Amino acid sequence: MKAKSAGWGHEELEGLDLGDARRNERAKALVTRFAANPTASIPGACNGWAETMGAYRFLENEEIEWRGILEPHWQRTQQRMGEHEVVLCLQDSTELDFNGQEIEGLGELNYEARRGIYLHPTYAVTPNREPLGVLDAWMWARSERDEAGRRAGPKESLRWIEGYERIAEIAPHLPHTRLVYVADREADILALMRCAHELGTPADWLIRAKLFRCGLNESWRREIFGMRQGRMSRAFCTRDSLP
Repeated sequence: MKAKSAGWGHEELEGLDLGDARRNERAKALVTRFAANPTASIPGACNGWAETMGAYRFLENEEIEWRGILEPHWQRTQQRMGEHEVVLCLQDSTELDFNGQEIEGLGELNYEARRGIYLHPTYAVTPNREPLGVLDAWMWARSERDEAGRRAGPKESLRWIEGYERIAEIAPHLPHTRLVYVADREADILALMRCAHELGTPADWLIRAKLFRCGLNESWRREIFGMRQGRMSRAFCTRDSLP
């Protein structure tokens, strides 16, 4: 198996430790297979039935945690980032649609009839669009709504804040690389901006605006960062009191 499957996966996952040498080799072989043919099914990507069954056994093993598989890749990604002056850290969510399949633990997607899970990665690229790798990921299935229409568990908006915190943790290890957090309109929330400010803004942030803030100027900035310098009051006339 080692001789046949040696390739990119073996280099990228060097140092992988899943508690068993055979698991390590299986993971490296599967990553190589899937990277070579990412749109194929598992049988289509694997080399024969024996390798296909080995892939299914590996994926069904509850002792294997996906973060453990990605840990060496995260380390390689940070090494590649250190070779560049500027790195964009892109965040967004994508739907993994398993509708119609008998899989436990799925939740609704953009509407109740569609079932699957959400994946929210942080993807590092250069300004010239050279991919460097994945830095972090959130993965979750939505819980069912209660009678009031609310879902149990933490707010989904936390993924944007924790994504920035993860980049902030990496920043001190890359002192010669400028990190820029880039996110879509869902990240246009005050909690994220306050988080960046409280951490000392170790990474710049570029967020597509969802709310119209032109004209708010310094008042809005003080509201975000808690720098209130006083209180202002205004009196308004009611419609009945107008002449």
